Amino acid sequence: MTIPLSRATVFDDLESAVRSYSRSFPCVFDTAKGDHLYAADGTRYLDFLSGAGSLNYGHNPEPVREVLLHHIERDGLLHGLDFATTAKADFLMAFQDIILEPRGLSYRVQFTSPSGTNAVEAALKLARLATGRTNVIAFGGGFHGVSTGSLAATGSSYYRAGLEGTLPTTTHIPYPDSPLGDFDSIGLLKMLLDDPSSGVEKPAAVLLETVQGEGGVYIAPVQFLQDLRELCDQYGIVLVVDDIQAGCGRTGTFFSFERAGIVPDLVTLSKSIGGSGLPMALLLVKPELDVWMPGQHNGTFRGNQLAFIGATAVLRHYWSDASFVTGIGRKGDLVRESLRRRVEIPFGAEVRGLGLMYGIDVSTVPGLDASKVSQLCFERGLIVETCGREGEVIKLLPPLTISQVALGNGLDIITSAIGDLMDDAETREYTA
Repeated sequence: MTIPLSRATVFDDLESAVRSYSRSFPCVFDTAKGDHLYAADGTRYLDFLSGAGSLNYGHNPEPVREVLLHHIERDGLLHGLDFATTAKADFLMAFQDIILEPRGLSYRVQFTSPSGTNAVEAALKLARLATGRTNVIAFGGGFHGVSTGSLAATGSSYYRAGLEGTLPTTTHIPYPDSPLGDFDSIGLLKMLLDDPSSGVEKPAAVLLETVQGEGGVYIAPVQFLQDLRELCDQYGIVLVVDDIQAGCGRTGTFFSFERAGIVPDLVTLSKSIGGSGLPMALLLVKPELDVWMPGQHNGTFRGNQLAFIGATAVLRHYWSDASFVTGIGRKGDLVRESLRRRVEIPFGAEVRGLGLMYGIDVSTVPGLDASKVSQLCFERGLIVETCGREGEVIKLLPPLTISQVALGNGLDIITSAIGDLMDDAETREYTA
């Protein structure tokens, strides 16, 4: 007899074992608005995950919701390949006027298949075409996607398993900060490039995140970024910044590299660029590197019109308002000070972050497990994930639009969960 499927069992019965977030947060979600998700049974959860950085403006933001509904009601084009469309034109003009021109940037915009990994694939492919070279320099702890080219630049052996022997030529060097401590990445890179017997091919590109998210929220120093820009200029190497998670305001400015005053040759954007979680990805290209032949890198869904409309809406509504950026900084200060006072000082955890992208590294705190903190937070109504080599970092990615009250509530849940778990660990040790 066939047993009827239910919403509670259908995922175990039919969905692949590769699913991950549904295991960490075992709940059937139904609706969402602003800072919160709601389960099918009505339970409310404060969201410090934000679609892994895809929902910087919260769930169903009103400026996006209104224009999407209007577009659908008037039978606006939904699928556009790379046709010239009104939705794309409006986005390009808004992006130029609100983001690029005020920052003195003159990039051309390439629309890739709507996932971050394909934007990275396009960047690496273009760098190799433009330079005629193959090798890519990437950094330990980096995460750039799980398709072949971006996976080659991703450090984790967990994601590389199954394709390890087939990945394109990539040389990994240590990031300037990591669980192993500070490292002179520039010094090593210069040695590899200057030594004809180093065994390392001169690279087409250097690819990096200026803040490593999946790797544990490690921040590249400003001086390192400036030295890397100078080194790439000196050796004729294409500098690629992966701003898929750290961009779109996550670290306090639209681009994460703005704090260093550098201009990368190529920049990848995805996640929150679509405004409300709609799939969209871009490659920003310096004009002299735009050597593509027509259709040489393509994708059926690179013309997601709803994403263009959502993206335009958030640019006009949020990024035209200077108080939005100052608000990110003010909330980031609140996070840093709260975590320093309530977690770092009393328990010895290390707090790292910029803007509203923060990590609590508990690897140096005996008896504290980041995954247990995440689990306890979920039980108390907060969704927050872990990251790092061994999942030792609690990663905070609240919406940039979160109210200070909701932000404070989330921080209360995290810090109380850590405190309660530490009390439990001390009790077990005392009674052992």
